[in-house]
Formats: sequence, C-alpha cells, structure tokens
Amino acid sequence: MRRRRGFAAVALVAAAVAAVCLLAALHPWTDAAAPVTATAEESTSGVIAPRPLALPDQPRVLIFGDSWTYGSAASLPTLGYAYVLGERLDWQSTVDGVRGSGYLKPGLDGGTYGERIAALDPGLDPDLIIVEGSINDRRLPAEGYREAVSAAWDALAALYPAASVVIMGPAPQVLPVEEATARIDADLAALAAERGWWYVSPIAEEWITTENYTEVIDTTIGRYHPSTAGHAYLATRLAEAIAAMGDEAPVIADAPHEGPSTP
Repeated sequence: MRRRRGFAAVALVAAAVAAVCLLAALHPWTDAAAPVTATAEESTSGVIAPRPLALPDQPRVLIFGDSWTYGSAASLPTLGYAYVLGERLDWQSTVDGVRGSGYLKPGLDGGTYGERIAALDPGLDPDLIIVEGSINDRRLPAEGYREAVSAAWDALAALYPAASVVIMGPAPQVLPVEEATARIDADLAALAAERGWWYVSPIAEEWITTENYTEVIDTTIGRYHPSTAGHAYLATRLAEAIAAMGDEAPVIADAPHEGPSTP
C-alpha cells in the first residue's frame, strides 16, 4: 500500500510539472489575437489622426456651407470658390451654400446646417464632402454649439458613410479676427480631431492677412464677403490643402500666398 501511494504521489508531481511546462511553452498571455489596450496618450487626448485622402478620378464631391460657399459677392455666384475649385480639380461637384446659415442659425434661403443635412439627397453618394463655415453662429451663445455641430455631423456621416469628410473652418471677414469666430474655429477643430476628419483652418493658416485683406474681401457692395478675385484665391488655398492630405502630397508649404493673384 505504501508503494502504491508513493507511485501515485510521484505521478501527481510529474503531471503538475508537465502542465506548468506546457503552459510556459504556449504563452497564452502573449497571444496575438488578444486585444491591445490603447496607450494613455491615445485614450486621453481624444485625437484620431486622419487617414490620407484618396479620391478616384473625377470624384463626386459635395461642398456644403454658408454664403461663402453660395458665392456671395462674386460677380456671379458660379464664380464662387466652391464652383471654381470643382472646375479646377475636375470634380463632379454639388454645391450647397445657403446665405446666413450656420449650425445654430437658420439661413435666408434654408435652415440650419442640421436641418439642411436632413434634406440632402440620400442618393448623392459623394466620395468627398467639404463642410465650410460658419461665422454666422458668432453672435449666438456658445452654449449648445458643440452639441449642434456633433448632431449635424452624426447625421452627415450616417447619410453618406462611405464619404471622406473635410471640415473647413470659418475665414475671417474682418481683421483682427473676432473672438467668437476664433472660438468657433477652435471648437470645430477639436470636434473634427475626435472623429479623425481633416480640418482646414483659414485662421490658423493665415489665409487672410492685413497684407491681402483688401484684395480678398469686398467691404463695400460685397458686405464683407470675398470678391471674385478673393473667391479664386480661396479656391487655390483650399485646393492646395486638399492636395496636402494625399499619400503623395506635393511640397507647397514654401509657396508664397500674398493675395488673390497667387496662381
């Protein structure tokens, strides 16, 4: 009986050792399929790097915004930056600009951005969406602004889930930049970063300065909107910004931008 118990004890120890060896060999805790926890920087910053922009030849593009997108103050609305941009880049463009419209403020010829997004054609199926503006919210309280932007963008992403999105913040109609306009720019930049969407800031990139202001902005009949030359200039700057988002972006940072005459 004592021999049997001895053999059983030895067998039990051997089995335990074998199990430990097998566990060490398999390393289940290092399995490649195990989920990777985000680093502290990734989880707390709330910033997602946007993917390089890749568009097909003659892409379908929706350019959505306010009176600047409408083409106000150009000699013809179709000479506005949105139309000029589409022609230059050989896009199949749909321009949806409503004067006076913002995320909180209804426009003269349409509603708020959210209301207008809800009315868009679901069959449009754009490859790219550019959302411009808007300075029209600058005289309204900041409370509720971010929520209105997020709701509008949620609806846009749900309507066109396959589209790439570029947000173009407000451009200054007066200098120095109004405090409320700067706040809108900062809010839009932060919200776009949370989604991994490209953000273009005419304010941060100093598209309009004291040196070129009178050439870009019509302060008389145009009521502080871009002139025809100003719209052409904005189209150039935005085209360069779009090009810089691609995999093989041309080097354009050193190009001078002194005013609308920039080619």
